[in-house]
Amino acid sequence: MNKRFAYALIAAAALQGAHFTAQASVTVGFAEPKNDASVTSPFKVKLMAKGVKIEPAGEVTAGSGHHHILVDMDSMPTGEEIPFTKKHIHMGKGQDEIEVNLPPGTYKLTMQVANGKHLSMGPNYSKTITVTVK
Repeated sequence: MNKRFAYALIAAAALQGAHFTAQASVTVGFAEPKNDASVTSPFKVKLMAKGVKIEPAGEVTAGSGHHHILVDMDSMPTGEEIPFTKKHIHMGKGQDEIEVNLPPGTYKLTMQVANGKHLSMGPNYSKTITVTVK
């Protein structure tokens, strides 16, 4: 095997490993409410993120983004734009908590981190819980 080719394969494997390590170090989720919680509207949603910097929307900065809450939706694919609808709560000021007002019922809430242009950072940057509003 050509030495240059072998070195290129080793370098590519090392870069691929670094990519997966960076992904594995990202943890996002709900600080409150907890999964399967019963709440009364309006209720406070507090989000957390480790391994990704939360900042206001606008600029696209590597390793940074802002929170969204998706109501009765799954995580969004990487690069898909998060629309501005009632089911997509944007937290574009870089905040990590917000009051949510929903009518009585059971809801799936998915928090999704997106970059400064509201493009989803993918399923690794999301977490889903279920809440029941009384």
